[in-house]
Amino acid sequence: MRYIDLTHAFVADMPVYPGDPLPELVQIASLDKDGYTDHEIKTTLHAGTHLDAPLHMLAGGKRISDFPPDTFFGRGCLIDARGAALVGADFLDKSGAGKGDIVLILTGFAQKYRQPEYYEHYPEIDAGFARQALTLGVKMIGLDAPSPDRPPYQIHKLLLGEDILIMENLTNLEELLGISEFEIIALPTKLQADAAPARVVARIV
Repeated sequence: MRYIDLTHAFVADMPVYPGDPLPELVQIASLDKDGYTDHEIKTTLHAGTHLDAPLHMLAGGKRISDFPPDTFFGRGCLIDARGAALVGADFLDKSGAGKGDIVLILTGFAQKYRQPEYYEHYPEIDAGFARQALTLGVKMIGLDAPSPDRPPYQIHKLLLGEDILIMENLTNLEELLGISEFEIIALPTKLQADAAPARVVARIV
């Protein structure tokens, strides 16, 4: 059995969505001085690898803490969409994704994670893809880019409106190419909030 980490490390100099405050990760106690080590963290919930919950875009929507643990486990399905500026329903139709699956979209944009282009020119998912995901009963969608769409965030609202969670800022999806069977484990911090940082891992079965 093998595991592939699909998560960016949380570090103080990580990139954030333009206009968001920069994260802080500060050591506030040390073994030499205090007898123990401790750190303080300050961040928006949409920095680094994270999961969006319905409340992110929908009034009265569910928080991350409202979802049961089995939400965050499922059969993985990889879509290779490298080079596509818009990911349409045809990609999903060819993927073999089905009810309860967690669909990952490889765009190749993780390679630009620390470049300005990452938040400026990322590919998007179109409405046809989102509607097909609803029809198939997919339970989560993740991509190696900062967002599946841009304002007014129609795709976010379509997916989150049906409790399909969105994983953003994944990495290492290329390592799943050629692997036919894998499980995704995407465990977020149990926050009563609109999103949460997550450790996302693929388990090769």
